[in-house]
Amino acid sequence: DGSQFGIRVTYIRQDAPLGLAHAVKVSRDFLGDDSFVMFLGDNLIKDGITPLVQEFESTRPNSQILLAHVKNPQEFGVAELEGDRVVRLEEKPKKPRSDLALVGVYMFDATIWEAVNAIQPSARGELEITDAIQYLIDTKKNVKSHVITGWWKDTGKLEDMLEANRIVLSGLASSIQGQVDAASRIEGDVVIGEGSRIVGSTLRGPLIIGRDCLVEDAFVGPFTSLHDGCRIRASEVEHSILLEGARVEGLSHRMESSLLGRSVEIIRSSNRPASYRFLVGDMGRIEVR
Repeated sequence: DGSQFGIRVTYIRQDAPLGLAHAVKVSRDFLGDDSFVMFLGDNLIKDGITPLVQEFESTRPNSQILLAHVKNPQEFGVAELEGDRVVRLEEKPKKPRSDLALVGVYMFDATIWEAVNAIQPSARGELEITDAIQYLIDTKKNVKSHVITGWWKDTGKLEDMLEANRIVLSGLASSIQGQVDAASRIEGDVVIGEGSRIVGSTLRGPLIIGRDCLVEDAFVGPFTSLHDGCRIRASEVEHSILLEGARVEGLSHRMESSLLGRSVEIIRSSNRPASYRFLVGDMGRIEVR
């Protein structure tokens, strides 16, 4: 409900994944005629968007979109500009007219309701937010852009998520609230949450360990994030993300560049004959040798 972050959250569910503009459309009763920000959850902007929202509030365009220069614009929605005014959007063009990709943050006033009600589903059966913004452009509404210069990452892929994790941890300041025994060694900037125990292990930052974790006879290396309740025993882990309650025990090789979901267990088995045995969630990938 957001209380752990000091906020109040309201959820509005789509009946089916019918597109981002559809998600806006079904939020009409909740949003009313207020201006609002649409922020896609797989985008990370390290410096935040507060100054950009303030810019939108002071200049009062009908819409403001965020853009970023990218090396591979054909993989994104791409904007064509005249000054800071957007004149055309194109979704994943084969021949991009610019290298300015749409960042997944949009700001709208009440004119967006006309747009989302006017557009038709795309070839993939979705109401596209790019089509809604293009409608605003075509009907002479004021659609402005802001090209961000700070760090931005679309974390839709594993390597992007790990890179985002690395960037965020690079600014970490040490804070040790858990217990670290005399046989353990800490190097670099490390955060250890309340109730966590480090026993006979080496921690090499930057890394963060949540609450109520146990790291025993293990090595946890740089750019690793452990959520609450994780367990690492007799294993080496680095450049990885472990979500709540994940467990790694007895691995004979170092685990790196990995993402473990909630309550995932990776353990070494003594069963014979030797074999692989997996239970893998949606979109999982396992590499073995």
